[in-house]
Amino acid sequence: MRLSVRLLAASALALTLATPAFAQDAATIQRAETIRDAALNENIALDYVTQLTTRFGARPAGSKSEQDASAWAADYMRAQGFQNVRIEQFPLVGWERGEESASIVGDHPQRLAVAALGHSPGTNGVIEAEVVRFDSLEALNAAPAGSLAGKIAYVDAGQMVRMQDGSGYGPLTRIRGAGPGAAAAKGAVAFIMRSVGSDEHRMPHTGTTRYVEGRVPLPGFALSAPDASQLSRLIAMRQTVRLRLSSTARTYETVSQNVIGDVPGRSRPDEVIVLGSHMDSWDLGTGAIDDGAGGAITLAAAKAIAESGRRPARTIRVVLYGSEEVAQPTDTGNGGGAYLRGIGSAVETHIIAGESDFGADRVYALGLPPGAQTSDFSRAAARVLYPIGVLPSPQPELHGGADIGPLAEAGVPVFGLNQDGTRYFDLHHTADDTIDKIDPEQMSQNVAAWAALVWLIADSDVDFRAMRPAAAAAH
Repeated sequence: MRLSVRLLAASALALTLATPAFAQDAATIQRAETIRDAALNENIALDYVTQLTTRFGARPAGSKSEQDASAWAADYMRAQGFQNVRIEQFPLVGWERGEESASIVGDHPQRLAVAALGHSPGTNGVIEAEVVRFDSLEALNAAPAGSLAGKIAYVDAGQMVRMQDGSGYGPLTRIRGAGPGAAAAKGAVAFIMRSVGSDEHRMPHTGTTRYVEGRVPLPGFALSAPDASQLSRLIAMRQTVRLRLSSTARTYETVSQNVIGDVPGRSRPDEVIVLGSHMDSWDLGTGAIDDGAGGAITLAAAKAIAESGRRPARTIRVVLYGSEEVAQPTDTGNGGGAYLRGIGSAVETHIIAGESDFGADRVYALGLPPGAQTSDFSRAAARVLYPIGVLPSPQPELHGGADIGPLAEAGVPVFGLNQDGTRYFDLHHTADDTIDKIDPEQMSQNVAAWAALVWLIADSDVDFRAMRPAAAAAH
């Protein structure tokens, strides 16, 4: 069903909802509905992400492409009327993939589709060794000390479960993060795993792994789903399988940066609402859904509010964070941590933060901070968002995403406009993350949801910190 049809079909129900007693008067809600409807026909979001991914392609954290894209984005924000636009740099250890290969060796050699895990070291030539398969990270951790000496550890925990909310990702991405360290602790010379994705394409999913005591201890690789299945079958048939791996990956010292722009508040400009996404991407595709789309959505939503004919009371701040994708030798929170350190005590005047980092498919649910689920504000938001297919979630939003996580840890309330992630992990961290995968109509629905919700917050006196239950407030 097209959004315009859904809006008309839902209008009768929406009109039956009583106007809640919230903020100054019903004008705030009426303007939110007007902003919502106008945003359904916007084209700034598609223009931004198209230019970003076409001009700069992939934007690995700390690379010249990320740096140049950030400078361009700052100019783009200025041209769209944002104020106080600035770029704030911070130091980073960057990573370059180089060249990589993997193959089964023996009487019937087979080449494998493989991608080095982010920040893994190179192989310093070629590694050739026997593969030992495990069906979980726990099984790898339970292997006897020294039992993998001179061997390649392989974890195949099965295909990721496809879920609308993306919850199948977490159980497998922990293998990617901890696997190389666990393999090294058992004496392995390399680590491989079934890549973390919901697709069956012969296209591996990359992603970062973790540092252990200041370094990534050994080379790590992700196999495409068909190649992982092939390798597991072969091991089951003949038990002893040897692989040849090579990688010229390297790390280097560089900088990343946050790009920040404001729509200043009319009467309470020191009260700030943060709309976050990240500028960097993995190097295999062009970072359209992860996360060029998020920057496009939040930037377009703020612009829709600025163009509505009345500035909101509070300041709306769009932050395009740097280096979200990669681990570092010391966990400083990357762009999110740099932003928090930069604002200092002003964190107390940050009203709320939200992050768009789950592609561009439609928003279906709204998560609000603890205590807000039955508030007047929640009822107002439900009235405004229902006509575009967004329902309130009974579950509170607690953590946000990687970029606004440091703000959440510092006590800033966070919200979530939850997107349909059914196909997200088919594309995530692969060469298939490109602009043609974005549905413009669904992205405009995102912009409409963000613009309407943020207007409701920005032109009100709602205090989410005060709504927190006692236990949450104490945390």
